[in-house]
Amino acid sequence: MLETSARLLRLLSLLQTRRDWSGGELAERLGVARRTVRRDVERLRSLGYPVAATPGVAGGYRLGAGAALPPLLLDDEEAVAVAVGLRTAAGGSVAGIEETSVRALAKLEQVLPSRLRHRVNALQTYTVPVPGDGPTVDAGTLTTIAAACRDHERLRFDYAGHDGAESVREVEPHRLVHARRRWYLVAWDGSRGDWRTFRVDRIRPRTPNGPRFTPREPPEGGFAEYVRRGLAHALWRLRATVTLYAPAAEVSARIGPDDGLVEAVDERTCLLVTGADTVHALALFLGFIDLDFVVHEPPELIEHLRTIARRYTRATEGPLR
Repeated sequence: MLETSARLLRLLSLLQTRRDWSGGELAERLGVARRTVRRDVERLRSLGYPVAATPGVAGGYRLGAGAALPPLLLDDEEAVAVAVGLRTAAGGSVAGIEETSVRALAKLEQVLPSRLRHRVNALQTYTVPVPGDGPTVDAGTLTTIAAACRDHERLRFDYAGHDGAESVREVEPHRLVHARRRWYLVAWDGSRGDWRTFRVDRIRPRTPNGPRFTPREPPEGGFAEYVRRGLAHALWRLRATVTLYAPAAEVSARIGPDDGLVEAVDERTCLLVTGADTVHALALFLGFIDLDFVVHEPPELIEHLRTIARRYTRATEGPLR
């Protein structure tokens, strides 16, 4: 009986980690025959877990949604992540779920083992949130988009651009990324044939979702890096392209992750794309890097550096007459 119970827990854990499983995959993971998997699935159903089964060669099992929420299995890391996430949500970062987050957190912490409760409390005690007035995001919108990403279903939504213009978009959603106190959706836009980033607080999903799609390889550097690059470019009023006479690794170590994009040219030089609001700020930033460089653009930065060079040269020649 003990062995059967442990196997049921293992089966339930597997069904919760992925949307679809074939009978053969489950049997292999559990080290049992397919007939045993079928019997165990029936036991889970008798306990209230809605496990759907599709017959045939392409069939399999899926843990669905029932009339009531059955117990969930969480490992240590997942339990800590959920507790920390609920505490964050209770602080108002997602609109409309503060009170329910507190209730759910109370239930979770009641059953957390002492060792995990100490980890959660340590994170809470020694993590200081930075107050901000960024836009809140509707919790229903977040869960709708996350489900479309998980199930690989095309997403249709109304979108408000930065200029306020409304449009209807249809995309292949891949990831939600949180950066600079905002949520962003990274999706493949078939009408433009490229990756696009959308601010979630400007999205109003249209349901139901569209047909399923085959997931694509992420953009170069991954989804988070794609959002970071886009945000960096969007915040720059002036953009500069500079060759630096140092290895790319050395330059990357000298600047912050949001200060620019570094691309190796060869073992001794690299290309830096950076930006700022003024040519004065750009000149100061390049000076702080403390490396030899050549500016390719913009022209106003080149002229500003010439002015600074003449000024510094005069500063070495004694008092002005």
